[in-house]
Amino acid sequence: MSLMKIVRAPFLAACIALLGAVAITPVDALAQEAASAPAATTEAAPVTDTAPAGVATPEVKKETIDNPYGLEALWTQGDFVARGTLIIMIIMSMGSWYIIFTKLWEQSKLMKSAKAAAESFWTAGSVKKGAETLDEASAFRYIAEQGLKAADHHEGSLVEQIDRHTWIGMSVQRSVDNINSRLQDGLAFLATVGSTSPFVGLFGTVWGIYHALTQIGISGQASIDKVAGPVGEALIMTAFGLAVAVPAVMGYNWLIRRNKGAMERVRAFSGDLHNVLLAGKR
Repeated sequence: MSLMKIVRAPFLAACIALLGAVAITPVDALAQEAASAPAATTEAAPVTDTAPAGVATPEVKKETIDNPYGLEALWTQGDFVARGTLIIMIIMSMGSWYIIFTKLWEQSKLMKSAKAAAESFWTAGSVKKGAETLDEASAFRYIAEQGLKAADHHEGSLVEQIDRHTWIGMSVQRSVDNINSRLQDGLAFLATVGSTSPFVGLFGTVWGIYHALTQIGISGQASIDKVAGPVGEALIMTAFGLAVAVPAVMGYNWLIRRNKGAMERVRAFSGDLHNVLLAGKR
């Protein structure tokens, strides 16, 4: 019996120790996992906080390409003929626009004078008083003053044999013709520009084609880089010729039509003035 007790006691102690180890190990493992979990969370948190920012859109740079066949190239690479042709067309264009705006201003001024004459001249007591109501630069005042001078007659002069009616009519008509001539100033330039500028541009076109053929002959091949410059020069000259001619022609026709309306008022005024002067009212 004593031997059994001696053997059983270590066996029981070993079993109890084994059971204790098995029972304690899961608890310790859970404790260790619980202790290590916050550390893992703490280490993962910075990854969430430092999320990558939005990717910036790359800037799109527009590539600028210099045109070797434009106006600048035409001036820098062209010879004296091309430059001279271009300068002539620029002068023609500037002259055309200057005349157009100047004539429009003169016609507007004449229309304003016609309106003033219709309102104040015929309500005056005499031709002299009516002329004084008009502006000194007015065409209608000029006609009235010329009529008054003719009405004073011409005794003792070489033309005293001309009757009074004819003399007044001639003087008034002469003043009307002077006004008409003044209105026509510059219109011949517009007509000339409108009719010749396309041919000036055509000359530049022919000259550019000549240069293109020369480039082909020198290089021995008709590649686009050899003929692009001269052909572009030719087309630019053609476009310039048309750009100069079209405004000149349209401006000429427009000013002629406006001159016709203005001269109708001038002639009506001169006819009425002639009759008043013949009636003896000065």
